[in-house]
Amino acid sequence: MVVLLLIGSVSLYWLRTHPIPVLWATVGSTLVYMLMQYPYGPVIFAFVIAAFTVIRLGHRLAGWIGIAALYVGHVGGRLILGINEDGVYQVLLVGTCFVVLGFTAELFRAHRDRVIAAARTRREAELRKAGEERLRIAQELHDVVAHHISLINVQASTALHLVDRQPEQAGPALAAIKDASKEALVELRSIVGILRQSDESAPRQPVAGLERLEHLVSRTSRAGLEVHTIVHGDPQPLPTGLDRAAFRIIQESLTNIVRHARANAATVRIQYGEEALVLQVDDDGQSLTGPPKEGNGIIGMRERATALGGTLTATRTPAGGLRITAHLPL
Repeated sequence: MVVLLLIGSVSLYWLRTHPIPVLWATVGSTLVYMLMQYPYGPVIFAFVIAAFTVIRLGHRLAGWIGIAALYVGHVGGRLILGINEDGVYQVLLVGTCFVVLGFTAELFRAHRDRVIAAARTRREAELRKAGEERLRIAQELHDVVAHHISLINVQASTALHLVDRQPEQAGPALAAIKDASKEALVELRSIVGILRQSDESAPRQPVAGLERLEHLVSRTSRAGLEVHTIVHGDPQPLPTGLDRAAFRIIQESLTNIVRHARANAATVRIQYGEEALVLQVDDDGQSLTGPPKEGNGIIGMRERATALGGTLTATRTPAGGLRITAHLPL
């Protein structure tokens, strides 16, 4: 009797690592104990704990088979051995207790599965949000660096061209380089501030919106590209994300013109509609035909527009220049 009690109790030590073997150990020891007609007592507890844990951990089939095996073995064994002390009522009562044990374990298992699924969903949402944030920061860095470095490159070329022939005219180009580099550092510091893990006060979002459009146009014009701005409709306050995306799309469009198009002028049209903000940037570049080649700049702009539920297209103007059109829903 003591050996059977020890088998069931001691085997629980390995329940977490080997749940199914432990279950069958408790089934066997409990069944033999009951068929030997030893006094009823705590022997059943080891089996209850093992069956409950096995089902709760997800081994449902094994748990129910173990419960059925102990019940059928107990009832059938007593009949075979001629032990008929139990009446029908007691047999049904024992069976009901076993069924209740199984369904109770199932309830706890379902609760455990829901908790695990909820934790997994939260983790996936956090990873997705982190990925979206990294993509947004990467887009911000691309737009800021590409725009300012392009302006610096153009102004530096101008200064090198003028420094020997007309040194008095090289000053404005060098001043433009200074302003562009200073502003690039400010914007980069603002973006990198998002990644800080300290108590320093840092801007949570880069300061970029259509209120800075005039400054952007002025800075780009100093690089040699004449920019005209046309606004249709009544300007209105825009959500932060939409405002920033609109500014970055215009900025990247002008950057592409400065870097790649042999253009002298560009036109920026902004239309405030009831349902959408429409942006259109045209340049007077070379008369080209066919769809424009889409690089990282256009792809990045389209991703910004798509993230807001809008669209962005790159086509040719009637004169052959590049036209960027973005529809951003309000």
